[in-house]
Amino acid sequence: MAAEIHSRPQSSRPVLLNKIEGHSDGVNAAVLIPKEDGVITVSEDRTIRVWLKRDSGQYWPSIYHTVSSPCSCMSYHHESRRIFIGQDNGAVVEFLISEDFNKMNHVKTYPAHQNRVSDLIFSLESQWVISTGHDKSICWMSTQSGSMLGRHSFGSWASCLQYDSDTQHAFVGDHSGQITLLKLDEQTCSVITTLKGHEGSVGALYWDPVQRWLFSGASDNSVIMWDIGGRQGRTLLLQGHHEKVQALWYLPLTHQLVSCSADGGITVWNMETTREEAPQWLDSDSCQKCGQPFFWNIKQMWDSKTLGLRQHHCRKCGKAICGKCSSKRSTYPIMGFEFQVRMCDDCYDTIKEEDRTPLATFHEGKHNIAHMDMDPSRGLMVTCGSDRVVKIWDIAQVVGSSVAAGFSPR
Repeated sequence: MAAEIHSRPQSSRPVLLNKIEGHSDGVNAAVLIPKEDGVITVSEDRTIRVWLKRDSGQYWPSIYHTVSSPCSCMSYHHESRRIFIGQDNGAVVEFLISEDFNKMNHVKTYPAHQNRVSDLIFSLESQWVISTGHDKSICWMSTQSGSMLGRHSFGSWASCLQYDSDTQHAFVGDHSGQITLLKLDEQTCSVITTLKGHEGSVGALYWDPVQRWLFSGASDNSVIMWDIGGRQGRTLLLQGHHEKVQALWYLPLTHQLVSCSADGGITVWNMETTREEAPQWLDSDSCQKCGQPFFWNIKQMWDSKTLGLRQHHCRKCGKAICGKCSSKRSTYPIMGFEFQVRMCDDCYDTIKEEDRTPLATFHEGKHNIAHMDMDPSRGLMVTCGSDRVVKIWDIAQVVGSSVAAGFSPR
C-alpha cells in the first residue's frame, strides 16, 4: 500500500520519504496529522482514509470509510479531531475521529451546495463551516445547529477559499480569474473589493494573517502576491511554472513561498528580498519605440504606405512595442520573471548580470500535484493528485530554519 523510499539525508531539494498508493481514482486532498506519523486522504473513489505509519516504515489505512459521493475537498481540525468533507453532490459531511485514529463517527451532514464543493474551511472561533462550490456560491453554516447562515453568489464557479477568523473576511477565487473579498456576518455579507490580475481561473489561495498577504495561483501559470495589509494596492507577479498553479503555502519565519503546479513543479520563492512590481501594459496604436503603426491603425498605415505590425509589450517597462524593437529575451527575477521574457532593446541593455540571479529554486515532484499540505515544524510536505499517488517529502533543507524554530502549521 505504501513504500518507504529511504531515510532523510541532507539535501537542498525535497527528498521523497514515502509513497502511498492504493486509491482507485484521483486523490483530491491529503493532510498531515500534526504530532503523528499519519496522513488523511479524500478521493474521487468516494473514500476517506486515515493512513498511519507502521513499524515497518510503511503507511497502512487505519480508517477506510466510503461515502455516497466522490470526495472533493476537506478541512481537518486536529485539536478537536473534527473533519469536514466536501462532496461532488454538494453536501458537506462532518465526522469525529477517535483519539487512536482507528474509528470515525458521523456527526452531521450539511446541504451546502447544488453542485460540487470546491473548497471548505472550518473555523473554531466562529463555529462555522464555510464552503465554496461549482454552483457559483459561498455559504457559511453553523456547526452547532447545522443550519445555513448565509449564501452569496458569483458570476463564475467558486474554485478556492481562504478565511480570516479574526476579521471574518473570506477570500474566494473563481473560474473567471477574479478574487472576491467578503465580510461575513451571521446572516449577511458585504463585498469589500474584487481583485483582478489573473488571466485564467484561480486554482489556489493562501492567506498569511500576520503580514496580511494573500497569495493566489492560477491556470495562467502565475502566482500573485496581494499586499492586503499595505492598503496601497501593491501586487507582485511571480512567474516560475510551466503549468497551472494548484497549491500554495507561505512560511513566515523564513519568508518563503512554496507553490506547486499540475506538471509536478515545486517552486520555492524567496519573499524576503525587495521585489519590484511588474508594470501595467500600456496601450498604443503604434510602436512606442520606432513609431511604426500596429495592424489595426489603418489611418497611419495608409498615410505612411506601410504594413501594420503586431503589438508586443516589454515586461520591464510595459511599453507597447513591435517585434523588431523587442528582439531580446531575459530573466528578471526581481520583478518575478524567473524564465526569459520579452524585453525592449533599451530595457535589455540596462539589465546587469547580477540582476539575473534567481530568487527562486525549482524542484520536480514527478507527479500531478492537485493539493499540498505542509508541517514546517517537522520539515514535512505531502502532495497528491490525479495520478492516485500520495507522496510524503522531507523539505527540512529546503525551508531552512522553520524546522529549527518549531514553526507550527496553519
